[in-house]
Amino acid sequence: MIEFDNVSKSFWTGQQRKVILDRASFRVEMGRSLGILAPNGTGKTTIMNMMAGLEKPDEGEVRRGARVSFPLGFMGGVVMKNTATENSRYIARLYGLDPDYVEAFCRYICGLEEYFDMPIATYSQGMRARFSFALLLALEFDIYLIDEGMPSTTDAEFNRKAGSILRDRLKEATVVIVSHQPKTLEAFARQAAVLRDGRLHMFDSLDEARRLYEYDA
Repeated sequence: MIEFDNVSKSFWTGQQRKVILDRASFRVEMGRSLGILAPNGTGKTTIMNMMAGLEKPDEGEVRRGARVSFPLGFMGGVVMKNTATENSRYIARLYGLDPDYVEAFCRYICGLEEYFDMPIATYSQGMRARFSFALLLALEFDIYLIDEGMPSTTDAEFNRKAGSILRDRLKEATVVIVSHQPKTLEAFARQAAVLRDGRLHMFDSLDEARRLYEYDA
């Protein structure tokens, strides 16, 4: 599970303090995927980063009692001057996995061919997205964090392979997905929450959350 206990988080924008969460307490239980509806600019990514342990709250505590993924598309930990080969093997060691397996898995999913042995800094945005998605799939987690839905690229073969593997993983795993569009949540979550003015309003169903979200919009 993931538990937020009286968590507050805010940022100074240079003109005013922007509140992301104000003394929020909630839990994500294993087996109960959660969708969070929030308008753009309200702090969706910050909440995901706190769930993953990439950012700390100003006050309160975030507890993780399961293997929680980094947010889908996150490139932290990847050294841009290193090749995909070097990065995949390094990440494998961090997670205590077989470097040969992680490298071979990423090579198969990415389909980057000779570019896999070139520095990540030379990649296009789409190539970086393919590599980060492949890394996520190479590591198995109990809870997957997805920001604004499934990424897609212009490479149809990559989308097919990666999408199929992720769908299989999500049959057994729990998902936390955040989006400003209710439709994005439909395929992943039955229970949902609405983030508004620093407060997270929890509901047992997506329909209930959608009514509040659209009423306040």
